[in-house]
Amino acid sequence: MIETPLGWALLLVLGVATGILSGLLGIGGGLLMVPALTLLGVPLVQATATSLVGVFLSSLSGSMRNLSMGELNWRVSLTLAGFGILTAQAGAWLADRLPDAWLSLAFAGLLLITIYLMHLRQSLQRQQKQDRVPSATPAFAPTAGIGLLAGLLSGLFGVGGGVVMVPLQMLLLHEPIKSAVRTSLGAIVAIAISGLAQHTANGNVLWLPGICLGLGGIAGAQLGTRLLPRLPDRVVGWLFRLFLVGLAVYMVLRGVANWG
Repeated sequence: MIETPLGWALLLVLGVATGILSGLLGIGGGLLMVPALTLLGVPLVQATATSLVGVFLSSLSGSMRNLSMGELNWRVSLTLAGFGILTAQAGAWLADRLPDAWLSLAFAGLLLITIYLMHLRQSLQRQQKQDRVPSATPAFAPTAGIGLLAGLLSGLFGVGGGVVMVPLQMLLLHEPIKSAVRTSLGAIVAIAISGLAQHTANGNVLWLPGICLGLGGIAGAQLGTRLLPRLPDRVVGWLFRLFLVGLAVYMVLRGVANWG
């Protein structure tokens, strides 16, 4: 179905919807695109690979704007990306070899961990406002470690890795929230390319559906970020938690159904 004009139009609309939720809830589109593609009958490893096309396009768009505004610390982004590229290859290689049921259950676990990490990010953000942590040059070793972890998750699950990078950058590098978001977004561009290269070699990427998702995601993210200021933080937080719990339940049921 998704390889027809009607399917491409549906994916474009789906991309807009995931982009709105991404901008509204502050999470990467890959976390939403992968379960949505599986609902349309796409095998999980292909959904993982295809979502990276959308992740790449949306992160490139945001990073180009940050760079033009002089708001991107490209040195930190390059360090994160340099190490993330290495493990993105490993993650994509592993995703091609894991049974669908295992990958579904692991993805559900990632969704639940995401809830905790976003809560941690909010707590760190409040603490930064109180303590007014000064900017400093991030240490190399923890930056490299964060990049390695983000790359592995990106290649394995088709996500950007920012949901892990941002709170860890704030916790380990004492990086302000806005700076962490921008540098992680810049790193995701290169990390997504690395994962895509391995998935392409494995024949897992559905390019045209991925481009439709990405273009819709770019437009939807613009709408989501404009809606965000209109909603109370508490409402956004509960929407985020309920949505990810729902996705996690779906992925668990999918994994159990495909077990054995």
